[in-house]
Amino acid sequence: MRRRRYRSHDEEPKLMLSPMIDMMFLCLVFFIVSTMYMSDIRTIPVRLPLAAHSESVSKSGFSVTVKKDGSLYLDDKPMDMDTLVTNAALQSRQDASFSVIIRAEDDASYKTVVTLLDQLKGAGVSRFGLATSAGDDHGQQK
Repeated sequence: MRRRRYRSHDEEPKLMLSPMIDMMFLCLVFFIVSTMYMSDIRTIPVRLPLAAHSESVSKSGFSVTVKKDGSLYLDDKPMDMDTLVTNAALQSRQDASFSVIIRAEDDASYKTVVTLLDQLKGAGVSRFGLATSAGDDHGQQK
């Protein structure tokens, strides 16, 4: 009778890098795409004035909405001007790159917008932006 000899395989298993690299690439693409949808700005829908030569801003500290009736909103919460200016002043002291984007409805009072700008400037906020609607959608900013 013959004895079988079992060979012990002392070879290390091969590590295949191609599938691993493919999986890392797919995970990277997934996280990039998913974070793009998570950065949705919560604001009140308003009809913004048109501007042909506007720029897109990716990040701001506060997004303030000025409605036609003069009401103010910080993101999607109604707020009076004094509270808004106080909060902006605190944020401005903590972050040197803090900015305020003002989304004034196209029928909003110019006086309300200028008063808001003046109050914010007096509180120490020095970086502002005015949101506009670009293109043919003369309506909701997305």
